[in-house]
Amino acid sequence: MRLFPRAARPRRAAAVVACSLALGALAVPLANADPKDLKHRQHEAQAQVQHAQQDLDESSSELRAAQAAVDTAVRELSSARSEYRSASARFDAAQIRDQQMQDRLEAAEARLEQAQADLTQGQAALDDQRDELTDTVTDIYEQGDPDLLAFASLLHSQSTTDLTRQEALNDVIVGREDRAYDDLHAAEVLLQVRENEVQSARDEVEVQRQEAADHLVVMQQLQQETRDAKNKVLGLVETRRDARETAAAARQKDLQALQEAKRRENHVKQLILAAARRSHGGYTGPTNGLFIRPVPGYVTSPFGYRIHPIYHYWGLHDGTDFGVSCGEPMRAVASGTVIARYWSDVYGNRLYLNLGQINGTNITAVYNHATSYRVNVGDHVDQGETVGYVGSTGWSTGCHLHFTILANGTAVDPMKWLP
Repeated sequence: MRLFPRAARPRRAAAVVACSLALGALAVPLANADPKDLKHRQHEAQAQVQHAQQDLDESSSELRAAQAAVDTAVRELSSARSEYRSASARFDAAQIRDQQMQDRLEAAEARLEQAQADLTQGQAALDDQRDELTDTVTDIYEQGDPDLLAFASLLHSQSTTDLTRQEALNDVIVGREDRAYDDLHAAEVLLQVRENEVQSARDEVEVQRQEAADHLVVMQQLQQETRDAKNKVLGLVETRRDARETAAAARQKDLQALQEAKRRENHVKQLILAAARRSHGGYTGPTNGLFIRPVPGYVTSPFGYRIHPIYHYWGLHDGTDFGVSCGEPMRAVASGTVIARYWSDVYGNRLYLNLGQINGTNITAVYNHATSYRVNVGDHVDQGETVGYVGSTGWSTGCHLHFTILANGTAVDPMKWLP
């Protein structure tokens, strides 16, 4: 478990570069690699995958859940906004089409109105034409049958000139009657054309009205979709706000837990420093082979400074995480005395095993996130003795041992002390 100072120093870019370099190193051609080296690299790759999961250990489950809710709300809100923009665009396009359809309907109705006016006018013209034909024919026949008159005139002709003159007169009379009938026929044809135009205009108006009615249904659906999309956005805005407030409260709670953990760590550190001042002698010599590993398994998160995955602080991961199953026995890395054992909301079950003076430095091993411990404060344990069992208590997302080495109460890289 890392403790991160309040002073934030952004190093996101550096962390990304470091990850890229680490992954790049794994991408080296392996065709000629030794099988043992290949296996080692496979374990390194697996450890890096596990490390990504272990990064989530740096906050409480409440904060992780709250942060996940915020992230989900942000994603859903972005999607909902896109849906709203799309629905609004479709509705706007439908409104434009609706106006076009209204214009066409009005034009069709105007055409129908004009066609009906033309039909009325044509009917009146036809009535006038019939009246005129009646007058013309009546006038002609009041003088006698034109054919009989023509025949009689031929019989009474005294000369060729008279005959020619009489034939021309007869042609005029007959032509006048024919023209009257032709005019009536033309008026009837024109009236039929106008009747056809009225029917065509009526059909067009009916089509335009039906299309407008169908489109009105579409408009209403699109308008409802737009309202629903807008309400969804408003609801998600509220959800995101609530999620952020919940996350802020969880962060505050986590910071308080971190402060409490730091206070208790400082208390234990004072005990360690006091013990160091009282100590005389101790071990002096090489440290290679002096310690054993606390658990089997591979390192999933090493000691060192990095960006906090939740708070984005540049802080220290003050130990080494070993990925092992819950219930795995944890061994004393060297002989020592238990100087503290307590519960921490951050570290879960925590145990300090003081190993005494080594090359003039007081060394303490710290075991975190345990399911339980087998030893109590004041107990002396021998190297290799089981002190407890791996767990996932405190701020943890999975079974692992967060192992810390303190040199005069200050965290140092455990791997420099372990084989």
